[in-house]
Amino acid sequence: QVQMVESGGGLVQAGGSLSLSCAPSGSIANLNTMGWYRQAPGKPRDLVATITRGGRTTYADSVHGRFTISRDNAKNTMYLQMNSLRPEDTAVYYCAAKTDPIGPYKYWGQGTQVTVSS
Repeated sequence: QVQMVESGGGLVQAGGSLSLSCAPSGSIANLNTMGWYRQAPGKPRDLVATITRGGRTTYADSVHGRFTISRDNAKNTMYLQMNSLRPEDTAVYYCAAKTDPIGPYKYWGQGTQVTVSS
């Protein structure tokens, strides 16, 4: 079964930057909206940012102006550039994607850990 594969997590000091990427493990035709979620220990999984196939983006208020989501449709790859990182950004970051623009996310990754030290 095809799933999304994240890479690029790690440990960084507050104020630093990290870049995440995500791509499917196999072939998926007509990927539509893609998104990043994150989950901190003891908290629910929250939406971080989304991007449509046409490049329209949305961001959570907590990351707006610091994070940038982008994608390469030819490679079915999505990116998340995270700048000015804060300790509260520490979480497991998940990639999600769907082919139906209205339905729920169908494809998920296993997650990548991002840790921001103070």
